[in-house]
Amino acid sequence: MGLHILRSSPLSSSKTIIFNPTTITPTLSNLLRPPSPKPASLFRTHFTTLPPKPIASVIPAAGFAGSLHRSKRSFRGGVVVAMAAPGSDQKSEEEWRTVLSPEQFRILRQKGTEYPGTGEYDKFFEEGIYNCAGCGTPLYRSTTKFNSGCGWPAFYEGLPGAINFNPDPDGMRTEITCAACGGHLGHVFKGEGFPTPTDERHCVNSISLKFAPPTSNPSQ
Repeated sequence: MGLHILRSSPLSSSKTIIFNPTTITPTLSNLLRPPSPKPASLFRTHFTTLPPKPIASVIPAAGFAGSLHRSKRSFRGGVVVAMAAPGSDQKSEEEWRTVLSPEQFRILRQKGTEYPGTGEYDKFFEEGIYNCAGCGTPLYRSTTKFNSGCGWPAFYEGLPGAINFNPDPDGMRTEITCAACGGHLGHVFKGEGFPTPTDERHCVNSISLKFAPPTSNPSQ
């Protein structure tokens, strides 16, 4: 056994061929035969180019960057038109001190509580929307407010996505905060037997809220 080397003529373009004589029998026709053409594809794919579809977008007058941090909020016929995105209004505690009164800062940022029966909205039942006193995000509709007799404003539910629920460290109560700025609102209690659709009582500090009456202009 052994390998044999067959060299072509110097004038030929053929390369040196190494073969095993036990498996390959070199012939002149094998050496000169042109390579077999690649088999034609059995399938043909046709592509049709479609014109791109236009993308419609609306950018508020405040500009694209402004739309990431602000949203229009209004109350019209009992319906909130828009609401700030969760976590959209974040400030340092020093910045909050410059925009809040000392009592607002104590309750909204330091999780304090106002004395029962002293809040502005405890016995207040006008039609409108209750916004966060810190960032202005709509939190509650007036139609969800009820008289619980507890000494603080009571609501049976917040606007969708406006309220965050956080268990207190002691596990006894559940704190409610503004989803946009994290301001402390109060606590939520369940199963107290109030004749409301949710059997919940959002016990909220008046000072954490800012009431807004109805408006016919949705841009305000």
